[in-house]
Amino acid sequence: MEPKNVARIAAFSDRWQGGNPAGVMITDALPEAADMQQIAAAVGYSETAFLAPQDDGWRVRYFAPEIEIPFCGHATIAAGAVLTTRFGPSRYRLFLNDGEISVEGDNQAGLSTAALYSPPTRSEPAPAELVAEALALFGWQQEDLDTRLPPAWAEGGAHHLVLALHDHDTLRAMHYDQAKGKAMMEAHGITTFCLVHAESPTRFHARNPFAIGGVYEDPATGAAAAALGGYLRDIGWPHGGEVDIIQGEDMGMRSLLNIRISDEPGGSIRVAGTARPMDNTGINVA
Repeated sequence: MEPKNVARIAAFSDRWQGGNPAGVMITDALPEAADMQQIAAAVGYSETAFLAPQDDGWRVRYFAPEIEIPFCGHATIAAGAVLTTRFGPSRYRLFLNDGEISVEGDNQAGLSTAALYSPPTRSEPAPAELVAEALALFGWQQEDLDTRLPPAWAEGGAHHLVLALHDHDTLRAMHYDQAKGKAMMEAHGITTFCLVHAESPTRFHARNPFAIGGVYEDPATGAAAAALGGYLRDIGWPHGGEVDIIQGEDMGMRSLLNIRISDEPGGSIRVAGTARPMDNTGINVA
């Protein structure tokens, strides 16, 4: 039976449409890990965030249907929306398995807006063998890549393989074998493939396969957006301090993410968006 005390929120929505569904469960104390895993599988979204009070903030853990994830951006935005609705607009401390972040929220005309501040970021060039394996998985050639944005490992709380394509149509046509993708991600410790196309220096389109979590593709991925922001800073991309990311369009779930990039090497990335309740009980569920 699906649990009833889980708020269901679409994070990074385009106002009242689209976004990436996440579950949020707030309890006095976190359930056992096996119970959280079972609940996340029953909810069925790419991630469910579990929160309990700790010190002057909240302990949070994230579970996909099949595994625990160290950090999830869209579930953090969803959690920020729930915290803001229940306790008022504020900036909330969140204690992860390894480290601390924060999320702030506000309410505007029935919608919630939230912004997370990611864990520290870092990036490095991706090994040629790994890139070749990824290209084979998606049926792409080296010539399909945008040479301005070299393939990279990027981190911002989780590990992502960034591949930038110079043709938007190639990104739109993305497909892969999910079982093979999951095996590759498990072998190399990849949380998502961060597949992007730069429409302009400050406007990106993204797709994020998430086979390792039991999901073919995420409609919006805040953790990958944070990692991408750190990567753009590292390579000296002319981002002007702020980048908009459009994701989920090819899934019929248009999502909008905004990242703000400071000049601090390795510094946190601010990832912001709108969050909408997905049903009548969603955001206010007790």
